[in-house]
Amino acid sequence: MSAKGTPTDNAVIESFFATLKLECIYRTILDTQKTAEKLINEFIHYYNNIRIQSKTSLTPSEIRRLA
Repeated sequence: MSAKGTPTDNAVIESFFATLKLECIYRTILDTQKTAEKLINEFIHYYNNIRIQSKTSLTPSEIRRLA
């Protein structure tokens, strides 16, 4: 475990959650928890399998397959 106030340890997940909120959550009115779960699952699938990263021109799943 890192010391308190060391944000570099979880920068990747913080970046993902910021993207999730910006591109998915804030653009939608969520009526129920089931709606939220469905929307988040669809976004995670999109993020991992369809969305191309500008730095690598590959999707995250393609990067993992190459590693």
